[in-house]
Amino acid sequence: MEGDDHHHHDHSHHLSMCSCDTIRLLWSLLLPCIYLSLVLSLLLGLVVLGIRAWLQGRRGARGGPDGKKPMVAFFHPYCNGGGGGERVLWCALRALQNRYPGVAFAVYTGDQGVTGEQILEGARQRFNIVLPRPITFVFLSHRAMVEAGSYPHFTLLGQSLGSVFLGWEALTSLVPDVYVDSMGYAFTMPLFRYLGGCMVASYVHYPTVSTDMLSVVRNRNPRFNNADYISANPVLSALKVLYYCLFALLYGLAGGCSHLVMVNSTWTLGHILALWRAPDRTSVVYPPCDVRSFLDLPLEEEGPEEEEEEEGWEELGQEIGSVVGSGGAGDKKCHSIVSVGQFRPEKDHQLQIRAFRKLLDRKEAKGPEGRESLRLVLIGGCRNEEDEGRVLMLRGLCMELGVADRVEFRLNVPYEELQKELVSATIGLHTMWNEHFGIGVVECMAAGTIILAHKSGGPMLDIVVPHHGAQTGFLADSDDSYAAAMETILALPAAERLEMRRNARLSVERFSDREFESCFLSATEPLMAGLQP
Repeated sequence: MEGDDHHHHDHSHHLSMCSCDTIRLLWSLLLPCIYLSLVLSLLLGLVVLGIRAWLQGRRGARGGPDGKKPMVAFFHPYCNGGGGGERVLWCALRALQNRYPGVAFAVYTGDQGVTGEQILEGARQRFNIVLPRPITFVFLSHRAMVEAGSYPHFTLLGQSLGSVFLGWEALTSLVPDVYVDSMGYAFTMPLFRYLGGCMVASYVHYPTVSTDMLSVVRNRNPRFNNADYISANPVLSALKVLYYCLFALLYGLAGGCSHLVMVNSTWTLGHILALWRAPDRTSVVYPPCDVRSFLDLPLEEEGPEEEEEEEGWEELGQEIGSVVGSGGAGDKKCHSIVSVGQFRPEKDHQLQIRAFRKLLDRKEAKGPEGRESLRLVLIGGCRNEEDEGRVLMLRGLCMELGVADRVEFRLNVPYEELQKELVSATIGLHTMWNEHFGIGVVECMAAGTIILAHKSGGPMLDIVVPHHGAQTGFLADSDDSYAAAMETILALPAAERLEMRRNARLSVERFSDREFESCFLSATEPLMAGLQP
């Protein structure tokens, strides 16, 4: 027994000796490590200062007719696209050019196989926007580095690191005085601020990571890009939450580099304030929506007393194959329910089809003619094979639910056809959860439909809100609430529907190009004021 105690004592003594030796070794290494860290930090600082000085020299040596003018550059790798983000870019450039004639402007783009003139012509055709003066295009050759398809795993991190490399290519090609990130590549901002010595601004359409995304993963919900095998596994879900939290921290540090932040909605504002923590330099600037072309059209009045005024609309209705009659809510008119949005998973077209099925069930319970008076029209863009596969799946769902004869799919339709469908529709339908803004919702309201949007995000906080105390539309968040709201809208007297449509139209004038330009110029004034030559 004593032998065992003695052996145990020797073992403990040996362990404590080892521990002391380890501590002594670590302590002896601590000082060299501190020195090494200081030397490496000093070297890094010198490298950064050297790069900064080199880039400042490149700014001073800018050639061309605009070489001596102050330069404002927008980072928009997809500027030849036709979306809402591109509309913001061209409207912003037009406003700034008109206000600051002594300043030169540039756009960093990753578009290949097109010229600057072709890009500007595309902006004119798509958005009817013509810039008052020429601008410089800087064509970047590594746009693939920011495309999601390049990173099957850790997509957010891959795209963000890719944007740093693309940003470096942009910065070494042209060093501006003011840098504006208009596409949400926050990780490029430290590069331009600290290495390029630029003033930095950003227009944020959507936070790259949000607290909602974290809750989706934390609750193990297979929504968005949360793969089933991850949502089914608590360990993988916990690791993904950790990954998102670390990414959110880095995103916040990068975004905090911006001297000026503009966001497109109240919803985006809440997330950006939580992540970037810069309330003193952040403001909401609603994006410009193409409401004018809709607002210039007269509202279709549904009551019998307006029959004469309605003749023109009957012709328009016949053009697209719908029967437009007169009379109130109980008339024989074919009520079309129109949804506008790309066929992407987050748009939740399945919810629209399921809710429409429930609406038909409610109508059929009241009489057999109810079904024939309704049609659901899904209008949207198909970008690739994935989207086309999604449309096939949605068609299958229509067959399964027995509504295929009352649902129409309109893919990649020209603008004029979109306009006609919206103008003749009774209800505009939107089902995306937490949409950051909702340009499609604004267009539906401007066209004179009664909007039924998702009770979340931008539509709830900014768009479908009372106008001078009067209702402008409806909100819902489930199959049943959507079906009930559609039934309510269809049962409204024609005069009430018309009043609500008028209120909705008046409310969306605050999303016009003119309103955007005024707010954008006001927000950028502090940054631009010091630029005039």
